[in-house]
Amino acid sequence: MEIPKAYDPKQVENKIYNLWEKGKFFAPRGKGKPFVITIPPPNITGSLHMGHALNNTIQDVMIRYYRMKQVPSLWIPGTDHAGIATQNKVEKELKKQGLSRYALGKEKFIERVWQWKEKYGNEILNQLKKLGCSCDWSRLRFTLDKEYSKAVETAFLHYYKKGWIYQGPRIVNWCQRCTTAISDIEIKHVPHKTKLWYIKYPLAPRQARGDHDFIVVATTRPETMLGDTAVAVNPKDARYKNLVGEKVILPLIEREIPIIADRLIDIEFGTGAVKVTPAHNTTDNKIGKTHKLESINVIGEDGRITKNGGKYADLKILEARNKIIEDLRTQNLLEKEEDYEHSLAICDRCETPIEPLISKQWFLKMDKLAKPAIDAVKKGKIEFTPARYKKIYLDWLDKAEDWCISRQLWWGHKIPLAGENDVLDTWFSSALWPFAILGWPLDYAKGKPRKNSDLEKFYPTSLLITAQDIIYLWVARMIFSSLEFLKTIPFKNVYINATVLNIEGKRMSKSLGTGLDPNELIEKYGADATRFGLLYQTGREQQAIKFSEDTIKASRNFCNKIWNINRFIHMKPSASAEASADLTPDDKRILKRLDETIKSITRKIENYELGESARELYEFVWHEYADKYIETSKKQEKNVNVYVFRTILRLLHPFIPFVTESIWQMNYKEKKPLIISEWPTSKK
Repeated sequence: MEIPKAYDPKQVENKIYNLWEKGKFFAPRGKGKPFVITIPPPNITGSLHMGHALNNTIQDVMIRYYRMKQVPSLWIPGTDHAGIATQNKVEKELKKQGLSRYALGKEKFIERVWQWKEKYGNEILNQLKKLGCSCDWSRLRFTLDKEYSKAVETAFLHYYKKGWIYQGPRIVNWCQRCTTAISDIEIKHVPHKTKLWYIKYPLAPRQARGDHDFIVVATTRPETMLGDTAVAVNPKDARYKNLVGEKVILPLIEREIPIIADRLIDIEFGTGAVKVTPAHNTTDNKIGKTHKLESINVIGEDGRITKNGGKYADLKILEARNKIIEDLRTQNLLEKEEDYEHSLAICDRCETPIEPLISKQWFLKMDKLAKPAIDAVKKGKIEFTPARYKKIYLDWLDKAEDWCISRQLWWGHKIPLAGENDVLDTWFSSALWPFAILGWPLDYAKGKPRKNSDLEKFYPTSLLITAQDIIYLWVARMIFSSLEFLKTIPFKNVYINATVLNIEGKRMSKSLGTGLDPNELIEKYGADATRFGLLYQTGREQQAIKFSEDTIKASRNFCNKIWNINRFIHMKPSASAEASADLTPDDKRILKRLDETIKSITRKIENYELGESARELYEFVWHEYADKYIETSKKQEKNVNVYVFRTILRLLHPFIPFVTESIWQMNYKEKKPLIISEWPTSKK
C-alpha cells in the first residue's frame, strides 16, 4: 500500500471520527468502577474559543486514557440554554429585521428562540467533534429539555417548602438594557475615563463651626447622592475623628444624614470621606447594614431617577448627573472636579453600564447550604488541582450571601409559582447538571438511586475540569446541590485548567483583534496539532498560557514525523512485531527508555500533568527514538521498531487521536481499534 509522503489531516479526521461513532466506541464498556466526566455545558449561542479547545482537549485526554485502561469510561455531553446570552442573540437577529421581542410578544418570541436553537444551538458540539472529543453523544442533554426542566422544578419546590427560598427587596446587579438582574459572571470591568467631583456637604447648623462648616466628599457618581443616607470615614483617619457622630445636610435634598466611621472606607481615595448610598453600591449596602442605614432607591429599573429624587425625578441618569453638577456649582457646593479613570462594570452581553439597585427578587438562603459544601472540601472528600483554588472556594462559601435566583427574562425556566413571570438564573439549573443529566429526580427515591439506572451506575462522577472564573458560580453550587439532594458529593476531583491568553499576555478577544479562532487552527493545521500544541504550552500549576501559534506549527510537524516513521517501518517487512530475545545494545537502551516513559506518562496523566506528558512524549519520540534509535536500526536486519512504535502510538493516542488511529488502522488489522486497545504497561 502506497502511503502519502505527508500527513494530511483533512483526508483522515472525518473518516476516523465516523469510524469511532459507527463503532459506538464512546459508550462505556466493561465492568468495574467507572470513570465519569460531565462536560461543562457550553452555551447554545457559542462557537469554539481557545478556552473551550483547551478545556475539552484535557477532558478528552483523560477519558481516552481511562478507556484504554479498560475502565468503563463515560463523558456526558450537553448544552446550556444560557438565558440572557441566548435571548440577546435572538434579539440582535430580530433587530436586523426591524423587529423587537416586544413587537413579537412573549409567545412568538419564545417560538423564535426555539427555532434559533434548532438551527444554531448545536454548532459548538459539531466543533467539539472536529476537535476529536469522544463524548457519548447518545446521552446528549440540554438544560431546557423536558426531563431537565422537571429536575429544576423539583429543586425549586424542595427549597421553597423548606423555607429557604423567599422573595424580597435586596441590592442586585441591574442591566437597564436587558431589563433584568444579572450575576457577577455576566459583568465585565473596563477602564473608563470620567471625572471625580468633590462636593461640599454642609455640617448641620448646630455642629458647624468656623473652618469646619462642611465636609468634602469625592464621587464619580453625583447622581446617586440623591439617595445618600450617610457620609463615612475610616475610624483610623485622624482628620475626621472629631466629626464622627455629627450630621451633615445632604446638598440639594436638604436631608440630615450622619457622619459614620467604617473600616471599609479607603483613606487614600479622594478626601478620605465618602458618600454612602446603600441602595446603589454593594460596598455601601454592606456599610448600610452594619450601621442600620435606610436604603433609598433613586434610580429605577428603567434607568431614570425615581420620585425619591425630588425635582430630578424622571430624568435619565446622565441628564440627572449634569443637572446636579450644574446646581451644585450654582450653590457653591462643588469644590472642584478632576480627570479620573476607574474600572466600570458593564453588562457582558450588551455593554450597558451596570446599575446596582434594590429590586424585589427571589433569593435562596445560603447559610445551611454552604456549611456541608465547606465541610466536604475541608475534610478532603473533594480535592482541587491546583490546590490553591481550594481557598477561593472556601472563602466564597464562608462569606456567601443569599443567592438572587430570579431573572426578568422571557427565555429560561419559569419560576414554578402561579402568576410569576420571572425565570430562574441559568446557574440555578446548571447547579443540578452532574446528577440531572443522569436521571434525577425520576431515578431517585427514598434516598437512593433506582436499581440499574445511570444514576446508580455513574454517580458520583469522577472528575470535573473547568475554568477558574466559575469556581463559586458553578462548582460550589453543584457541590452544595448534590449534597442537599443526593447526600453525596458530585465529583471527587476538580481540575482547574489554565486561561489561554495571547502572546502578549492579554485576554483573547476576537472583537478587539487579540484572539485566535481554534476552528481556523484546526482547519489550517489539523485537530491533532491544535490539541497537542495547546497541551504542550500548559503546566499542572500554571494558570495562564501566553499562546503561541508556533507551537501548533511544531505540533503539526510532530504529527508528520510520526506519519513518516510509519512510512519507514512499513517499508521494512523484516521488522519484528515483538521485542526479540536477540537484542542489540541499542535495542536494550530504547526498550529501557520506553518502559521508563510508560511509567512516567501514566503517572503524569493521573496527576493531570498533561503539558509535561506532551513535552516528554515529544522529546522521547522525536529525539531519542527517531533521531537516535531509528537511525542506528536502519543498519540492522532485524529490530524491535514495530513493537516500540506500536507502544508509542498507544501512549500518544489520548493526545493526538486521529493520526495515531489512522496509522493503527493502516497496519494492525486487529479486532480492537486503537481507541479501545490496552494502555501500555511497564515490564518492570
